[in-house]
Amino acid sequence: MLPFFVYGTLRPGEPNHDLFLRGRTVAEEPARMRGMALYDGPGYPYAVESLADGDGDGGGAGDRAGDGAGRGRGGTGEVSGEIVTAAPEEYAELLRVLDQLEEYAPGDPANLYERVERPATLADGTVVRAWVYVAAPAVAAGLRARGKPIESGDWRLRG
Repeated sequence: MLPFFVYGTLRPGEPNHDLFLRGRTVAEEPARMRGMALYDGPGYPYAVESLADGDGDGGGAGDRAGDGAGRGRGGTGEVSGEIVTAAPEEYAELLRVLDQLEEYAPGDPANLYERVERPATLADGTVVRAWVYVAAPAVAAGLRARGKPIESGDWRLRG
């Protein structure tokens, strides 16, 4: 059972946290995920993976601007969020509910998001593997071309 990395409306204090996660988790810890840029949906964010680094570990060449931030390119920056560990008895249902919320179905070309396994770093430096919903390829391409990046990588600081 992998935990989930949440970075937008599912974070503690955001509206979907109370609707979908409250009472279904055993731990929620601040974390960061490298190799991604954050874009405004609007109304909800998309994490966009590096163009060249499919495992999201930050080692790719997605930073075409050459500034290390990956701004507007889908980049090598970091996204802030939380690692959410589901209660074991809630895991299967929570996975189903979150897939439905994010309009994700395995192999569906109409997906807005893809659920992928990527490394996240906790505040103490521990690296954990987690599920994260990232922009599907067609959505990511559109965001890279004309999306509004959230420069801080933190949905709460989007301004």
